[in-house]
Amino acid sequence: MAERSFAREVQLLRLSAGQEFAGEGILAVTKALLESGVSYVGGYQGAPISHLMDVLADAEEILGELGVHFEASGSEATAAAMLSASINYPLRGAVTWKSTVGTNVASDALGNLASAGVTGGAMIIVGEDYGEGASIMQERTHGFAMKSQMWLLDPRPYLPSIVKLVKDGFALSEASNTPVMLMLRIRACHVYGRFTASDNLRPAFTTRDALDRPQRSYDRIILPPSTYLQEQHKIRQRWPAAVEFIKHNGINEFFEGSRGDVGFVLQGGLYNTVLRALENLGLADAFGRSEIPLYVLNATYPLIPAEFARFAAGKRALLVIEEGQPEFIEQTVNQFLRQAGVGTAIVGKGPLPMAGEYTGAVVSDGIARFLREWLPEAAPAASTPPRPAAAPHEIPLLPLAALKKAVPARPSGLCVGCPERPLFSAIKLLQRELGPLNISADIGCHSFSTLPPFDLGGSIMGYGLGTASASAFNVGHARRPVALMGDGGFWHNGLTSGIANAVFNRHDGVTVIVDNGYSAATGGQSIHSSRGTLRSRHGSHSIEAAVRGVGVEWVRKVSTYDIRGCLATLRDALTTRFAGPKVIVAEGECQLSRQRRIAPLLKRRAQTGGRVVRQRFGIDEDLCTGDRSCIRLSGCPSLTVKERDDGLRRDVIAHVDDSCVGCGVCGEVAHAATLCPSFYRADVIINPDRRDRFVHRLRGAVIGWSQRRATRRRLAYAIE
Repeated sequence: MAERSFAREVQLLRLSAGQEFAGEGILAVTKALLESGVSYVGGYQGAPISHLMDVLADAEEILGELGVHFEASGSEATAAAMLSASINYPLRGAVTWKSTVGTNVASDALGNLASAGVTGGAMIIVGEDYGEGASIMQERTHGFAMKSQMWLLDPRPYLPSIVKLVKDGFALSEASNTPVMLMLRIRACHVYGRFTASDNLRPAFTTRDALDRPQRSYDRIILPPSTYLQEQHKIRQRWPAAVEFIKHNGINEFFEGSRGDVGFVLQGGLYNTVLRALENLGLADAFGRSEIPLYVLNATYPLIPAEFARFAAGKRALLVIEEGQPEFIEQTVNQFLRQAGVGTAIVGKGPLPMAGEYTGAVVSDGIARFLREWLPEAAPAASTPPRPAAAPHEIPLLPLAALKKAVPARPSGLCVGCPERPLFSAIKLLQRELGPLNISADIGCHSFSTLPPFDLGGSIMGYGLGTASASAFNVGHARRPVALMGDGGFWHNGLTSGIANAVFNRHDGVTVIVDNGYSAATGGQSIHSSRGTLRSRHGSHSIEAAVRGVGVEWVRKVSTYDIRGCLATLRDALTTRFAGPKVIVAEGECQLSRQRRIAPLLKRRAQTGGRVVRQRFGIDEDLCTGDRSCIRLSGCPSLTVKERDDGLRRDVIAHVDDSCVGCGVCGEVAHAATLCPSFYRADVIINPDRRDRFVHRLRGAVIGWSQRRATRRRLAYAIE
């Protein structure tokens, strides 16, 4: 069950030649794949490209009609290995994942693929998760493309350009016998626009055809001496073929400007940001007409020396707008122009920062700095802000310092009702009892346990590498190391690199596998252990059976919502005399996915007159002392504070707001920690039956009698 359904949107994929496509970037990419005659598609979800996998999953019927094979791969390495089908056969294949972490996982297969070369077009669509909204370490795909000599496309965020680059990318791959990477930033993934559709193409050669007519070539085997020849082939044949294709097909774009003394060289993905910055500086209009000449690199690797020399001719200086570091493009441009004897000055990092996302404000400031030196008549004054003042109806932009004072820091956190929260509360309570623990964290929703209010885990090394991260601490110490791992990471990488390795090396640590039923952090996609009926997939595989299968003897299962049970199981794992790996499978369905699953069912039941019970939790204001330990232990967004209604007592108390989903964790945490009895549960019944009405009347009578009795006693005390 994914975060959302694209069942309605995927009908756009059926558009034929001449019809207008209007939609989102990812849908446009999928349409372009079908128009390119792709034979097979695979991939692994991850921001900002997750919903490409969701779109493909919802479009399986359309893919099937065209004879396109699709599968959700077990990891990025699995997806990359799929592309080997294009080595010996004229099969067009595409895979997708989050970069750069996904590319790192896939690097073994990609390096071998790039060495062997391909016959059919092979495309890797990577979501470039770089910048302030990223969830990973800050690296670029460019370095990997250079390392393995795969061509890198970076289309400007404009649907016709994106669609053209997908099609040209397959042709480029086939013309140069080299895999091609298509890089999409988050804005390109979500940009909306229009383009004129073409007919979808059935694959000219299918995987079934390949099975009917097997082929192999000795010179494409990744073993010496073939590998030595493959390196020579890369440089002598593939590279020149790629350069010629990029030049001949106009992959890169040139935009003339009236101020020809200077020019901007920019990555295609930054085009919209640069145009907006120029508009703010009064050097471009709202329709993209720039006064500064632009050289837009839709292909950022390989770069074309002749194009740079032509663009630089007659210009005093070029500003290279290249996001991230190192400055690969800037260095290469300097080399090209010096070798060509062109004296144009190259400027880049300096006016523009070496690292960090190139937002509109950053690019505006960098361009203004460059212009003040090289084109002062077009530059704003140093004291002039690089953007127009806000109109009367607009909210004025706040300086960063004022913004920091007005908006509190808000680290990422777990969702309302998350089943992982009580588990981490239990670990925190256990540390109060046993002392601090060395905890190795992992990638996934559970990564947020490293942040307040839990502050658990000292490292995050990779998806499914939590247990492997703790391996250096398995030295027979009385205080055992603890590792966290999610169910998605477990199936992705953790079973072999973590659990099997722990068995092989006789580790004595504890691994907690958080089983929330889905690949929740990437949007709620189904995985091997997901329950229920999965279309075209086989789920419901037991994590417990898998870890026992590789030799773990000490395995326990516990519900994450059972905080006392979690405490007891964790305590047992850390104190038992059993020597060897210990695995706790902590089960609790992702609350967001659960709500998506059951909310429509409950709504339909209520509409048809069926009985529906919703649990709500609250805090008794008369009992709450305002200590707020419950908040420090739980951190649930629905558990907040409010002023007390009592005029005599003015202290702030805890409060459960309307976002509560009724999981009961806050009350369980409070009781497990022996904090206070102020939490209560209320059952809201829709369409109550006769029994419900009878119980309600009985409760009302008992409560009314108790209240009247208490009132009479107070009167009696007052008279005495």
